[in-house]
Amino acid sequence: MKVVRRIADLHLGTANVGLVPTMGALHDGHRALFRAARAENDVVVASLFVNPAQFDEQSDLAAYPRDETHDAAIAEEDGVDVLFAPTPDEMYPPDFATWIDVADVGAEGAARSGHFRGVATVCVKLFNIVRPRRAYFGQKDAQQAAVLRRVVRDLNLPLEIRVMATVRDADGLALSSRNVRLTPEEREQALGLPRALHAAAAADDPVAAARAHLNGLQPEYVEVVDLGGAKVLAAAVRVGTTRLIDNVLLEGELS
Repeated sequence: MKVVRRIADLHLGTANVGLVPTMGALHDGHRALFRAARAENDVVVASLFVNPAQFDEQSDLAAYPRDETHDAAIAEEDGVDVLFAPTPDEMYPPDFATWIDVADVGAEGAARSGHFRGVATVCVKLFNIVRPRRAYFGQKDAQQAAVLRRVVRDLNLPLEIRVMATVRDADGLALSSRNVRLTPEEREQALGLPRALHAAAAADDPVAAARAHLNGLQPEYVEVVDLGGAKVLAAAVRVGTTRLIDNVLLEGELS
């Protein structure tokens, strides 16, 4: 596997490329994306970039786990050909002044002002730098995937957004790089989120049912989100200082 840090050094030619954008702290959810990209493309590129533009809280950015050696080993093991690991200055030079603003960014966007502006901007940059045929995202970030599908459609970008099923631990908690911050007691509390969403999926009023099943967790939002071809029941909660998101599919298909 080749590690590339400068945009000018990324030479992929005309290969059929699959891109997996990541912020590192890789886990089995990322492995699933790498494997999907490996099965469908000639070359797999994973980006490793903690994007400062998508953090609405500086404390969250500072606390985000970083271990490039560990991440590189996982990426290589699961078939990544190129690990693109730029610095913030490489992606956002000092005079950077162009941003992608997306309207109607759903419950997650409303809860995190400016978040999807940062996500859309960095992903469009990655799409232009890597020129992939397909880009891969997890269902846990379904609202992000929906935003990026709209960006791709609206800006006529020549790639497909692929959404893979959420990967969960044996206890049902959706894998997330932020899970490492949870104490054992907080992790037990966090299980109330997936349990509430799954219990509410078949209810006549899934939002009310999910809120009733949250077992003391206070949600930032619980909302049915239309993702264009699919609807998910999505929620965000804080457990201690850790913010967690999750969703379950109500109807349609994400992929």
